[in-house]
Amino acid sequence: MKTIHLTKEEFLTKVANYEADPTEWKYLGDTPANIDFYADWCGPCKTIAPILEELAKDYSDKIYIYKVNTEQEQELAGAFGIRSIPSLLFVPMTGSPQMAQGALPKSSFKEAIENVLLKG
Repeated sequence: MKTIHLTKEEFLTKVANYEADPTEWKYLGDTPANIDFYADWCGPCKTIAPILEELAKDYSDKIYIYKVNTEQEQELAGAFGIRSIPSLLFVPMTGSPQMAQGALPKSSFKEAIENVLLKG
């Protein structure tokens, strides 16, 4: 599996419809997800892109790795308060998502995937 690029419309149906219920987080997916908010011009975003592709293969049957281009999806980035990129949203099946910022090493991604997304 590869990373999956999302538009706002796809986000609303695959991840969370924050427009229908802006006060409550309800994950719509069937598998935990990691969402990378990035931009094409962002150096650190380019650094982690191959790591995310590797993780998409490593965890292909366990999680989704989504990518949201903040330049093309400014409203979506604004809805999540994205101020710096890369920003990474770890979305478990239950409970609240957790945000991380910056170019993390692969080991940190794996730790977050194991401890946040796949725990339980």
